[in-house]
Amino acid sequence: MKFIKKSYVAFILLIMYAPVAILMVYSFNDSKLPIWKGFTLRWYEEIFKDYSIQQAFSNTILVAVVSSIIATIIGTFAAIGIERMTGWKKSLVMNVTYIPLLSSEIVTGVSLMLLFGALGMTPGISTLILSHITFSIPYVILSIMPKLKQLNYNIYEAALDLGAKPSYAFRKVILPEILPGVLAGLFIAFTLSIDDFIISFFNTGPGVDTLSIKVFSMTRKGVAPTINAISTIMFGTIIIILITTNIMASKKQKKINKSNKSL
Repeated sequence: MKFIKKSYVAFILLIMYAPVAILMVYSFNDSKLPIWKGFTLRWYEEIFKDYSIQQAFSNTILVAVVSSIIATIIGTFAAIGIERMTGWKKSLVMNVTYIPLLSSEIVTGVSLMLLFGALGMTPGISTLILSHITFSIPYVILSIMPKLKQLNYNIYEAALDLGAKPSYAFRKVILPEILPGVLAGLFIAFTLSIDDFIISFFNTGPGVDTLSIKVFSMTRKGVAPTINAISTIMFGTIIIILITTNIMASKKQKKINKSNKSL
């Protein structure tokens, strides 16, 4: 049975990651055709020589950094507020939070585009950042909620009773306890922003491309090796973020376990 289970898992992973592995291999192929003709780095060199790709990369990083930070701040305080609610109010707000996660991205993208148009906002980097903040907040909230459920609010109230200001008690009591969830939400928001295409496509303006939009426009002329190189860089970045998140969460959990044992 163990062999069957392991084989099944290996088969699923193979189906999931074989296309990505092939893409990464061909990003080092010294040919524009899907026929291996030798190892090369020239497609990566062309990326750094192409100004339009560099600009798309700069826009992607700018939008991802700004939107993930703002979404994390808003999502953190929203999660704390939701956790302090009780009864039907909490259930209602949580159900509303789930709606953006369950609805189609094209619905979210079009609705945000119509909203920005009704507000008279010119499509561009600002609407792109606002749209990414909007769809990232629910993920941040759901990343922090489990940590808030484990939090002992009596410690926070004790700090207030001892004369600590709410802001100081939050920084010294609540934030250290929920920090793994906050960081997880931050990295998830950053990853989703880098990866997003549909919502970005509907809410960007002329001359403001992200990497996903740039890759889409390049594929109209066929799948060039530079597309493989860009996709490999994006995939590698996301993997690094996920590994970093897991390592940080693991270290934090070990510290918590050690402190619990010492008590």
